[in-house]
Amino acid sequence: MSSAPTATSPADDASKALADDALPSIDFTTFVLSLSHSALMHLGETPHPETNALEQDLALARQTIDLIGLIEEKTKGNLTGDEERLIGQLLFDLRVHFVEHTKKEEKK
Repeated sequence: MSSAPTATSPADDASKALADDALPSIDFTTFVLSLSHSALMHLGETPHPETNALEQDLALARQTIDLIGLIEEKTKGNLTGDEERLIGQLLFDLRVHFVEHTKKEEKK
């Protein structure tokens, strides 16, 4: 008895292609660092991945920083020491950068 080849849908093919890519595993650290990078991009400190241009949007930067702060608050007591230090240091650095950029905008 021969088995017929099974048809795959485009969604199955796309899922397999994504699985085959060498993407880093997602964990808390990767997630928080990704959000941090987004905040830096909105502060105009790292280039936009599609345009490669430095673009500043302080409202989006603030929202992303506030989101990281919310995550810190909601995960308090559930993080490892390294994760607590990471999110605390990222928030401190991002808030300092945000204040610096806000002051520059006020001087304009």
